[in-house]
Amino acid sequence: MTGDDENAIIEVKPMNTDQLKSFIQVAENLNFARAAEILKITQSAVSRQIHSLEDELGTKLLHRTTRTVTLTPAGISFLEDAKNVMGRLKVAEQKIQRHQSTNIQVLTIGCQNEANLDLLCKVLKSCKQQIPELYPFLKVIPHRSILNLFYQDELDLLFGFQEDIPIKNDTVYKELFQIPLCCIVPASHPYAERPELAKEELYLENIVVCNSYAIPARVAEMQNQISQHILPESTYMCENLQVLLTLVRAGYGCSVLPLMNFVNTDIHGIPLKDSEPLSYGIFFKKSSQSPLLKKFISIVTNTSYS
Repeated sequence: MTGDDENAIIEVKPMNTDQLKSFIQVAENLNFARAAEILKITQSAVSRQIHSLEDELGTKLLHRTTRTVTLTPAGISFLEDAKNVMGRLKVAEQKIQRHQSTNIQVLTIGCQNEANLDLLCKVLKSCKQQIPELYPFLKVIPHRSILNLFYQDELDLLFGFQEDIPIKNDTVYKELFQIPLCCIVPASHPYAERPELAKEELYLENIVVCNSYAIPARVAEMQNQISQHILPESTYMCENLQVLLTLVRAGYGCSVLPLMNFVNTDIHGIPLKDSEPLSYGIFFKKSSQSPLLKKFISIVTNTSYS
């Protein structure tokens, strides 16, 4: 076999949308002339597209006579696939056009865990009306991994508690609000309707302690301080924030967390007396030149969240 013969065997032209459009119109109208009229091309051009498509697929899609056109079994099967492909291409094209016409601008925002999304929701609400072109791309990733992404400039900004994120290089922190510590208990617990509690009142309760970077350091310290006054059999250990919330909901014990709007009404948060609140805010790079980021920071840091 010569080199030219080898090239002739392996050379395959890629299937194109013109072929698919021609096939779909012929298959749906069972008429080449009508398909050509709809596509605004000649009938011979439609015929060439169908022939080339059949050659590439290695099978007949249509039975043709001088009077009729019908689909082969392969043509019936391929019609649905062809329409799906063209439908997806149309959706993709519309997305691109919408993106261009609406001038969407993406801001990559980091958050350490799902629980903090409630706090982040307050911030995003204040920006939605003022920056309609903003497309917030949220990444919820465990503490250590998200810090690496932030310091490697994979995130535009990061939300979190001040004491838990080291300030490096040109990193800047701006406080958005302060969050008091609270005792969380099941809704049925006698403490649930109290306006506040002293941590000493928890010494007679079961406690759920979470060993996770998802918990602010000072909160974890408070949990451990309380657990030292409680019998070991009354202390439940876990390594996940959602597990902590599940154990509290199920009535296994109380715990300590930043005060937030817990999604599930099975849990109540009662502020702890004489506990210093946590500073929650935004971390970003001073060197960033993004106008969108600067506008976002200006809005979120000048909005009242009370």
